[in-house]
Amino acid sequence: MSTAEADVLLSVANIESAYGPIKAIRGVSLKVRKGEIGTVLGSNGAGKSTILKTISGVLDPTRGTVMFKGADITGKDPAEIVRGGLAHVPEGREVFPLLSVRDNLLMGAYTRHDKDGVARDMEQVYTYFPILRERQAQDAGLLSGGQQQMLSISRALMAQPDLILLDEPSLGLSPKLTKEIFEIVVRINRERGTTILLVEQNANMALNAADYGYVLENGRIVMEDRCEVLREKEDIREFYLGMKETGVRGERRWKKKKTWR
Repeated sequence: MSTAEADVLLSVANIESAYGPIKAIRGVSLKVRKGEIGTVLGSNGAGKSTILKTISGVLDPTRGTVMFKGADITGKDPAEIVRGGLAHVPEGREVFPLLSVRDNLLMGAYTRHDKDGVARDMEQVYTYFPILRERQAQDAGLLSGGQQQMLSISRALMAQPDLILLDEPSLGLSPKLTKEIFEIVVRINRERGTTILLVEQNANMALNAADYGYVLENGRIVMEDRCEVLREKEDIREFYLGMKETGVRGERRWKKKKTWR
């Protein structure tokens, strides 16, 4: 095995997943290397969330394989995948609304048995997101959207994962809060060495935070490269970095033919 292959933490090969008769992703292959932030860019409905659900076991693929830390985890039970070191922060946060912030964090650590380590990690997530310390006794359902996103990320960290799947962390957040969350995501990656696979519509934030990126269109990967290269691609600049927030799948977007088609 080459050094490059040994560095691959997650390898997805030719996966296809569907919702009933609707095929959501079509032959998707990607890799995420240990210690890096990978990103999948694409408009709403392109299949980004489906990729993460297939990796984490929420959705079984109809074909293809998912390898994590050298082991085949295709179609395995999500709880088993979590115990193996992979955490999924879903779109829409999905906190436990009637539990306190602190109890939500402890739920993230339910697979662990090292009390000292759990306490240490809880202190660390409070340094990343001080507002969670202030609100630790408050019901999670009473937090703002941004605070719930912070809690979801922190709850994933409490499992001590090798890889975090992060689904649309900017969804519904202000530009200021989005910038703050992305800065913390990068800090978590750099300080803890946690590998992250991020799916995001905010291409500008994602490309500046991540190391390697994939572009997803209609369930297929149409382009991939280092993020510093993707940022300079004409298609990316025009169709992603320059596109309007609304109407991302509208007619104007298709007036000029993409070179990757």
